[in-house]
Amino acid sequence: MTNLPPRTRGVIALLEANCTVCMICARECPDWCIHITSHTEVEQQPGSARPRSRNVLDRFAIDYGQCLYCGICVEVCPFDALHWAPEFGYPGTGSIDGEGAVAELVHERDVLATWVEKVPPPPPLDPAAEAAPETATGTGRRPGSLRGRT
Repeated sequence: MTNLPPRTRGVIALLEANCTVCMICARECPDWCIHITSHTEVEQQPGSARPRSRNVLDRFAIDYGQCLYCGICVEVCPFDALHWAPEFGYPGTGSIDGEGAVAELVHERDVLATWVEKVPPPPPLDPAAEAAPETATGTGRRPGSLRGRT
């Protein structure tokens, strides 16, 4: 891998196990380059009186021919299913000998999932930062509440 600046964006990787098909990423994308299809399955949980419905992901694709690489989808995903991966030699970018057509710029979930292993770990927390309210004991404050206001 070449030596690139730390904020260089590669491609968006999908951690499929975290995707709940909430569609927030597709709705917030300014280019509409994320394509998601799903279906609902009904399951009977042991010991539960009513069956439970859950969404099952059928298709998750990103058209990198339309993508602006803005990162809005990564930021708005509440379940951390999307991540930046430092991959730059993906199909569709073309090469000197003409390999890599524009039609190859739509990547399905199987390809997006392979890039998850290349996602770098998050940077360490700032040691000088205040402790999160959720971890502070005996503060008497609700997590997420404003300071001094409840």
